[in-house]
Amino acid sequence: MAYLLNLLYLALLVAASPWLVYASVRKKKYRQGFAEKLLGLVPKRAGSEPCVWVHAVSVGEVMLVASLVKQLRAERPTWRVVLSTTTQTGLETARKKYPDLLSFYCPLDFSWAVRAAMRRLRPSMLVLAELELWPNLIAAAKQANVPVAVVNGRLGERSFRGYRKVRFLMRRLLSRLDVVAVQNEEYRSRFLELGCEPARLSVTGSLKFDGAASDRRNPHTLRLAELAGIRSDEVVFLAGSTQEGEEAAALEAYRAAVVDFPKLKLILVPRHPDRFEEVAELGRRSGFVFRRRSELAHPGNNEAWQVLLVDAIGELGAWWGLARIAFVGGSFGDRGGQNMLEPAGYGAAVSFGPNTWNFRDIAAALVEGGAAEVVPDPAGLTAFVRRCLSEPGFASELGERARELVAANRGATNRTARLLLPLVAEAAAARRAA
Repeated sequence: MAYLLNLLYLALLVAASPWLVYASVRKKKYRQGFAEKLLGLVPKRAGSEPCVWVHAVSVGEVMLVASLVKQLRAERPTWRVVLSTTTQTGLETARKKYPDLLSFYCPLDFSWAVRAAMRRLRPSMLVLAELELWPNLIAAAKQANVPVAVVNGRLGERSFRGYRKVRFLMRRLLSRLDVVAVQNEEYRSRFLELGCEPARLSVTGSLKFDGAASDRRNPHTLRLAELAGIRSDEVVFLAGSTQEGEEAAALEAYRAAVVDFPKLKLILVPRHPDRFEEVAELGRRSGFVFRRRSELAHPGNNEAWQVLLVDAIGELGAWWGLARIAFVGGSFGDRGGQNMLEPAGYGAAVSFGPNTWNFRDIAAALVEGGAAEVVPDPAGLTAFVRRCLSEPGFASELGERARELVAANRGATNRTARLLLPLVAEAAAARRAA
């Protein structure tokens, strides 16, 4: 099976090579980590203490596992946690957020690469965030007697339909997992239908609730407010994790509202860094006083602005703490939504578009709890922003219900840790005995 997968991966790599070359030249992507990705030459881990290898694909997953990484380190301070990502922005975020952790590119799922990584890291457990089911990586872990866990597991309708067509293969793959900690009962039933053994499955809730901050006066948010010169009497409308077309919609909503509410400010945070220049051009042509986050000087030494582009990676969580009105992007187009719990945790008046299938359960909980609103199109976003400004009681109640819903659903981190810690201890003890 490993050889067939290697051939398949090589064929896909060759087929995608023109795009990879284009993206490398034009967008400066895929230029780093070739030895780690293709050969598994990740950094060698020194020491013999138990080690948890956590794999988080990109920025969102790196932020997602933060509460779990924190708890594992707090409960087992002598253990080692290492973190891998797939994307450049994910690795940059990991190194910024966890400067004292070993972080690296995860090898591609070639058998020789994942086996080399296992030898160099010598983990006591492999933890995969959400649905990173790579057959050769999982097989390499099992060959090295390393238990494998999926945390914050989710299985959306689209993925489920695809996996169901190859159920005989999925059953074999899922049988190699020691723990599958899923977000809800719906995902549990889908994993069961694909052949996962009930004893390995647990419903732990979503780590996203635990990762959602609630204190607007946290040091990072306060520093950004001072840097940007945002006053307490000003109202921030923030459109975050946006994709193409959504920044324009936010600008039009701002244009319609700022005439009557001149203390309104708009902050744009695109999902992908390679769109920063595109969005900056949009801001410059808007007719508003436009600034970029990278242009902000020292606190108290910045000109006034109306529209701000955050052209930085890994800061969105803190910027959400300044928002009174929030639009969560990736929801007008084909992305399937983004994490709407971050602004909800801060008690912002949260809105998002109709396309949120990647966060369907969370979006439904917010809407059903009167803690967020679905805006069907850009015109709906304009109406939502104006209502929040003209009816401050409506915005305040929406935000408070959002904050309460997030608080009521915390606890997934602790439930997940209770599943992982015994397996790590057992694996470490077995390795010492061997």
